[in-house]
Amino acid sequence: MKTIFEKDKSLHSKPLYKGDIGFCERKSPLNLPDMSELEVMRHFKELSDRNFCIEKGFYPLGSCTMKYNPRVNEQVSRFDGFINLHPLQDDTDCQGALEIMYDLSRMLKIITGMHTVTLQPCAGAHGEFCAMGVVKKYFLHNGENDRKKVIIPDNAHGTNPMSAKMNGFECIEVKSDERGGVDIEELENIINEHGCTIAAIMMTNPNTLGLYDENILKISDMLHKNGSLLYYDGANLNAVMGHTNPALMGFDIVHLNLHKTFSTPHGAGGPGAGPVGVVEKLKDFLPVPQIEFDGEKYFRNYDKPLSIGKVSAFYGNFSVLVRAYTYILMLSKNLKDVSSDAVLCANYIKEKLKKHYKLPYDKPCMHEFVLSGDLQKEKGVNTLEIAKRLMDSNCHPPTVYFPLIVHEAMMIEPTESESKEVLDSFIDTMIEIAREVEQDASKFKQYPLNTPVLRADETLAARHLNIKYEFND
Repeated sequence: MKTIFEKDKSLHSKPLYKGDIGFCERKSPLNLPDMSELEVMRHFKELSDRNFCIEKGFYPLGSCTMKYNPRVNEQVSRFDGFINLHPLQDDTDCQGALEIMYDLSRMLKIITGMHTVTLQPCAGAHGEFCAMGVVKKYFLHNGENDRKKVIIPDNAHGTNPMSAKMNGFECIEVKSDERGGVDIEELENIINEHGCTIAAIMMTNPNTLGLYDENILKISDMLHKNGSLLYYDGANLNAVMGHTNPALMGFDIVHLNLHKTFSTPHGAGGPGAGPVGVVEKLKDFLPVPQIEFDGEKYFRNYDKPLSIGKVSAFYGNFSVLVRAYTYILMLSKNLKDVSSDAVLCANYIKEKLKKHYKLPYDKPCMHEFVLSGDLQKEKGVNTLEIAKRLMDSNCHPPTVYFPLIVHEAMMIEPTESESKEVLDSFIDTMIEIAREVEQDASKFKQYPLNTPVLRADETLAARHLNIKYEFND
């Protein structure tokens, strides 16, 4: 295929013609359907109607916090003054945007107890990566080059090990105890064995089991006495904000998922924002630029010689920051009620379902809890088949098979958004599924029955991935 310019030099000054695409000439016309605007709109409306969304039904989606995003957040994030800003505009031309980000950083400092916050990371895992980069730079600056190991509990989020490894750390796993928290005896053995080579521990509290670690102050004391840092994965902040914060638990550095805790739609993996907050001794290592205020104007400060550098081309996902800013302003001190209601909803469902499913850790949970489908598996129905059965109700399946330390795991997180009627409907559906398993387990080989795409073969799809659609001639 020759380029247009190679074929006809005169086209340098001519527009491209029908049948051309980019700067190449096609051998045949594009085989696109000939449809009216009305037909196109109906096509996409039909596709939209097939999608499940928070406006259509319940998401008990543990680990992803698919809670309702108030429409006012959307309206504010779409103000002309926001959506028409260019990220490279001079600071004098975007004082309003800089003020919002500066104030949001101050809000997040209060919520987390940290000294300084950067909004630059564009996702949760990106925030993890940034945070561990700060940890690495801190020890290198102090001449402690041997601190190359990071302790990660087996109940941590799955991205933690990779965030550590991408910064050159070696990961050491510490097991959970019978209460679902870090095994203190094993942790002590690890510290004694590896000593001053340990840079940090990466934890979330509550952890992925939805359980608050009762020994967190003892853990932070053990690590600090070893000269190590404590990193807080803030993905589960929805359970504790307003009641406690990472600083009170003894953490030195934290990332937050603004898209989860502070309500930005997060379906299909984006958009996101992963701000990182640090205690005072780590503030100089945060990425540049830092947004500051000199009493007269807001500006982006690049003069940070100890910084790890930029971690994003611009300064984060601005629309997500605006949504979080709006959400926090609306709720103010009532953010505490968000966590209270989320914890109440999770415990309500847990108590109703524990007679029908195995509950590995029968104790008060926080914003989420983990059931096991082992009882149903013994009858011939695995957790994935329970999830497919749920797809035939007005409910999205929860996260399944995670955390890995629970067999046939179902992680359920109702959030604070739902009414008691919705929770009761989900509970009734889960109880009915348990009864169906007892009565006729063979039925579960056919579900789902009412979805646009029926029962899929996951093994075949994984081995023969086909994401290409070809139009028929």
